[in-house]
Amino acid sequence: MRLTLCFLMALLMVAFTNGCVTQPRVDWNARIGNYTYDQAVLELGVPDKYQKLSDNTIVAEWALRHYSPDFVTYGYSGGYWGHGWISPGIGYGYPTGPDYTRWLRLVFGPNGKLTAFKQYDR
Repeated sequence: MRLTLCFLMALLMVAFTNGCVTQPRVDWNARIGNYTYDQAVLELGVPDKYQKLSDNTIVAEWALRHYSPDFVTYGYSGGYWGHGWISPGIGYGYPTGPDYTRWLRLVFGPNGKLTAFKQYDR
């Protein structure tokens, strides 16, 4: 029984690990001067925030990723009391970290080309 449980846990860990694919990092500095707002919408989707200034400069922001806190849990399993780290929504416990979102701000000049970028957490 214990061996089967260990095997199932290992199988789940492999399945979740292989399912996570990391996207290559974007070199935003290389895109300054030649990347357009239309290209950004095609790549990132419609921005979460958008403002067109009086000089036709566009400031657009995209929410890239939301981070939720991990949880510490306590419980009884397999004849042992213990605690461990889990992801939100899997068990009971209390949060141990911040809850924030990673944002990308792109600024496009009046000519429609990227002039500045900033990534920040909020």
